[in-house]
Amino acid sequence: MTRVMVVEDDENLRVAVSALLRAEGLVVDVAGDLATASAAATGARYDCVVFDRMLPDGDAVDLVHRLRQRGWDTPVLFLTARNSLADRMAGFEHGGDDYLDKPFAVAELTERVVNLCRTAGQPTVLSHADLVLDRARRQVRRAGVLLTLTHKEFAVLEHLLTNVERLVDRSELIEHCWDTSTDPMSNVVDVTVRRIRRKLHEPEIIHTVRGLGYRLGAA
Repeated sequence: MTRVMVVEDDENLRVAVSALLRAEGLVVDVAGDLATASAAATGARYDCVVFDRMLPDGDAVDLVHRLRQRGWDTPVLFLTARNSLADRMAGFEHGGDDYLDKPFAVAELTERVVNLCRTAGQPTVLSHADLVLDRARRQVRRAGVLLTLTHKEFAVLEHLLTNVERLVDRSELIEHCWDTSTDPMSNVVDVTVRRIRRKLHEPEIIHTVRGLGYRLGAA
């Protein structure tokens, strides 16, 4: 599943941007300062991080520069009201991949984030047997038949396809396919997998390992 983080101290803007990105099927984590963002960036794998440049505890360019020096390669988009050429150059020179001036159209931001996520080195098409998932087109086909999946169903199936024949437990699926606020004791994973199975029809391709999790592959 494509996972992004939005680092923005303006709560209204943070909520609006996060909502639109989630509507695109992305898993979105949020942070309001550099300290929180730094801890999250070093503890989880993101496909893109959106940084407001000026945050309560400093300039995001400095954090990104430090992270880049340690080998962190996640694509970064900077948001800022500082739109001089010097500010833009500083953003790119210290590890930014894209730069968007405030005020901006949220739809444009969403498109830029999605494009950055696509460049994060992931294969576009995942497949196993007669099941094919196309990340770029957000399509799933079984035996050539186009299926209609919700965003969460697509995310779970995508993660299982990236781990073919490996046991994937419920906690891992929640971590990769839901936001950090999701209760790990809820039954959202089981419900979602049941819906996917109904849509995939026979033969069964997602197998339950009782008490442990799920495995996609041969029986």
